[in-house]
Amino acid sequence: MMGIELCEAPRATDDDLCLAHTQSYVQAVSEGRLSDAEIREIGFPWSAAMVERSRRSSGATLAAAQMAKKDFVSANLAGGTHHAYANKGSGFCVFNDAAITALRLKSQGYKQVLVIDLDVHQGNGTASILQEHPEIFTFSMHGEKNFPFRKEASSLDLGLPDACDDETYLRLLADSLSQIEELWIPDFVIYLAGADPHEGDRLGRLKLSMTGMAKRDQMVFDFCHHWRTPCVIAMAGGYGLNIETTVEVHAQTINLAYQHYLRCMEIPA
Repeated sequence: MMGIELCEAPRATDDDLCLAHTQSYVQAVSEGRLSDAEIREIGFPWSAAMVERSRRSSGATLAAAQMAKKDFVSANLAGGTHHAYANKGSGFCVFNDAAITALRLKSQGYKQVLVIDLDVHQGNGTASILQEHPEIFTFSMHGEKNFPFRKEASSLDLGLPDACDDETYLRLLADSLSQIEELWIPDFVIYLAGADPHEGDRLGRLKLSMTGMAKRDQMVFDFCHHWRTPCVIAMAGGYGLNIETTVEVHAQTINLAYQHYLRCMEIPA
């Protein structure tokens, strides 16, 4: 696509990771010293390649956030690993890129960072890590009966019933964004754009159409445009019955992000 630059993901350093994770956990992951129980909770086996991939996934969100400062929007084609806690991984998440990036932005002087997590699973790890940071507002809109079965307290949580459709979802999202605006005018947005609320997802249990998913993304981008707020996107989950469907949902998000970029930069589409 014209105007989109694809960059290699940089590798997050120990200092980057320790913004959100304990040093002992980072070392255990890096050196392959996780227990069998810890590996089972993550959900896939340890390997040097797994460590490298996890570091680069977090590094990509950090790098994308820096690019969003000048371009208004940038995306990590991975990331959204929101189940990782400070001292453990969980749910196929090793390091929590959203929490790491939020805390890096805080250290750079951003005073009102907003995490919008629209993956179908609650961002429990993100909520846990960021609970003690009043400069960061966490919003999670997720399936109430879906994983994780023990939820954490985000700044704002909205649990959805199974089979939630476009009309209900979009109305509740609009209400939530309005509620956030009354409390929090963000100076930076981290958006977890999970593909798994789509009706074709085998783990999502919601019923959003492709059109509904597009309207969801556009609502977030309109929110950011209204406040002239930089936005970094992480792709988060997607488990389509057909992998092509998940790719289509993610590609649609990137296309809408590009249109958002043109709008913010006042470039004719």
